[in-house]
This record gives sequence, structure tokens and C-alpha cells, in this order.
Amino acid sequence: MSRVAPVSIGLTGGIASGKSTVSAMLAELGAIVIDADALARQAVAPGTEGLAEVVARFGGGVLHEDGTLNRPALGAIVFGDDDERAALDAIIHPRVRAASAEAREQAQADDIVVEDIPLLVETGQADRFELVLVVQAEEEARVRRMIEHRGMAEDDARARIRSQASDAERAAVADVILHNEGTVEELRAKTEELWRTIIEPLRHQ
Repeated sequence: MSRVAPVSIGLTGGIASGKSTVSAMLAELGAIVIDADALARQAVAPGTEGLAEVVARFGGGVLHEDGTLNRPALGAIVFGDDDERAALDAIIHPRVRAASAEAREQAQADDIVVEDIPLLVETGQADRFELVLVVQAEEEARVRRMIEHRGMAEDDARARIRSQASDAERAAVADVILHNEGTVEELRAKTEELWRTIIEPLRHQ
């Protein structure tokens, strides 16, 4: 029986788990990847209604001199403040979902569409997908990556992890969990095996 819609996969994982690396690998294997973070950046690009709404809500202090969004300044306002974060989400999330829907409509029935959504669990989107793929790594490995690769202080790294869904919350909605405490080569091997044994066969269901 031929499919009438693309294979729909939701990909998520906490900060520094390796989710973005898996996303890139899946794209190399042939998936169409819809990157929610990239769409969120586009939603508040200079000249957009999204950026105008952000400035109206949070003030001109969230802009650089060149008119682009000052993400650290905005982050300082919303991080740890549920009301401010909700106000920002109300501006960005509808635009990201609309752009994601538009991208999905362009896919063919035999395509594999992977939606890379950092806040998939937090925004309650797991039920939208045929398969939910979660990338996980132990907290100490993630903290080390944030310190070494992002220049973050340890306390800041742990605070960012705490601000997101827990491993248990992600595992509760996962159909597949990729553990990523090892090397990039090991992660690539796991991703390729997943593609061959689980993702590709979905095309024929």
C-alpha cells in the first residue's frame, strides 16, 4: 500500500544532548528537516511583524544598534520568569507552527520529514508524529559540552538544563531514544542504524 502523506518524525532533546548533530545526520541520509530554532529566528528577523511585537512587548533594549534582536538581552528578561517567557512564546510559537505547516505541505508522500523541535515535550506536540525520537545524554556530559564548546559557566549550564523538560519527561513520549555519551562516530552509527531499521521501513507502512 502506498503512503498518502510523508513519514512524520518529531526530534527533540535537551541542550547539548547532540540533537542538532542527529538532525544534520538525518538530513544527510535524505530526510527533509524542519528546524524550529531556525524558523524562530526567521520569525523575529529585522523587518518582521514578529520582531515588532517583541519590541512592543519587551522594549527597545532587546535590540542591537543595527536593529537585530539582542538575544542575550531578551534571554535575561525571560529566563526564569514564566510570565515573560509565556509572552514571548505567544509571539513566536504561532509563527513557527505556521511556517512548519507550510514546509510540510511541500513534502511528497514518500518523503521523510523530521521536525527538529527543542521544546516538543514542553509544548505538548508529541501526538502529532508517527515517531518521536529523543536524543539524550547524561547531565555531566552535557555540562562539559556547554563549558567547553559554548563557554558557559557551570552554574549557568546546569540552570539551562533545569529550565527544560527532564529526561524522564522526554522518555515518556519517546518511541526511540538515542543515547549520546560517546563519540560523534558512535552517534553516527546509531543514527544510521535507526534510519535503516526503523525510519526507512515507515515509508512502506
